[in-house]
Order: sequence, then C-alpha cells, then structure tokens
Amino acid sequence: MTGAGEDWLSDGLGVAGEDFGLWVPGVDYLAGWREAREAADRLNRAFLGAGLELSQVRAVASTNEDGRGLVRMAGSPDAVERLASFLEMAVNGGGGAA
Repeated sequence: MTGAGEDWLSDGLGVAGEDFGLWVPGVDYLAGWREAREAADRLNRAFLGAGLELSQVRAVASTNEDGRGLVRMAGSPDAVERLASFLEMAVNGGGGAA
C-alpha cells in the first residue's frame, strides 16, 4: 500500500536527503518503521476512500534517528487543498465553516 517498485521507500520525499542522518548501531529502526507503515497504510486507505489518488497525496513510513516511527505525508497542492477541506468539514460536523 505504501508504494511499489524499487523507489517505494523514498517516493521522491527526500528521505535520503540532507536531514536523513546515519543509522546508529543497536537502534531497532525496523520496529519503528513497521509501526509507521501500518499507520501510513491506514491513512493511504483513507485517502483512497475519500477519492484521492496516491499519486497526488500519500503517506510514507519512516523513522527518526532514535528508531521511532514517523509517517510523512506529501502531496500536490490541489490534493492537499482537498484534504484540508475534508478535515475542515469533519471538524465542523459537515456543516461548513463555523
């Protein structure tokens, strides 16, 4: 669910960029990543259920330097605007702006 092909870990999100850092021996990064992947998969299913395409907005599992799971989200401005509208409607009970 989080991606396909050889680039599914980074998906163009700069995971291996300047802020990536080195792995520390003895830190269980895999456990944190697994937890983050489950959460990212759930969020991606919600995106799909809301009619958003994963090519436009997606959640990707990652970890921080301590091995704790992180979920990063990236998307096109249009898709993020739609997502923000969905969240605003949910907060306001579906009745529009308060």
